[in-house]
Amino acid sequence: MPRLIPYRLAAACLLALSLTLALAAGAAAKGFRAELRVVGGGKMLAEKTLATATTAVKTSPRADCFGPGSGGSGDSVSIPGNTALGLLARGSKLTPSLRPLLISDHFDLGLAICGVGSGVAKGSASWYLKVNHVAPAVGGEKAKIKAGDEVLWALVKTEAPDFAYPDELALSAPAKAQPGKPFQVRVFAYDGKGKRKPLAGAKVTGAAGPTDAAGAAQVTLSKPARLIARFGSDIPSNREAVCVGGKCPK
Repeated sequence: MPRLIPYRLAAACLLALSLTLALAAGAAAKGFRAELRVVGGGKMLAEKTLATATTAVKTSPRADCFGPGSGGSGDSVSIPGNTALGLLARGSKLTPSLRPLLISDHFDLGLAICGVGSGVAKGSASWYLKVNHVAPAVGGEKAKIKAGDEVLWALVKTEAPDFAYPDELALSAPAKAQPGKPFQVRVFAYDGKGKRKPLAGAKVTGAAGPTDAAGAAQVTLSKPARLIARFGSDIPSNREAVCVGGKCPK
């Protein structure tokens, strides 16, 4: 078989590179699916799986929670779909409870979020981002995500003296249960670095009492329900759907 001469070899490499870039661009255009959960003031504003897509949103002069004159210009910005902020922007287009999305382009470091739906940052409250239970070291428009990632945006308060962000709760429960028969659930708490520990004292929908030292509690249901765990000022857990007697929550 004749060997490729240099220019033919270069052409072959360029063709391979072009095909690779074309496939990557096609995959990016199609996007992928990721989990979005938004909690504002202790209220679940959204919890759903979304297909990512680059999304254009208008910045808002009302996004002035960082001080007078810090509001947005009113110009539109395009946010990449493979970022945590891009997933939120996409969610706001599809979910009424996430509107209005109040974003400011006032700062050189990047876009800043003041409001999502009914949740608006003020005083010691600000929007906190976690991806797969870990708080990224970059802003939402630079926090890259991939297929299957879990993205959490939560409006939380930080108080003196340490101004630490609250833990994020996670609830696990069986998908099915029998009417009137108790079953076990467990609650865990994740810190900003993603370290998980069982949480004692959490309250779970339908539980006979708070969770024990192992984070466990007994729940009894008579009808289908979506369970949620809460503990003080910590970020409420995901909602776990439990089917009862062959019927599932709507």
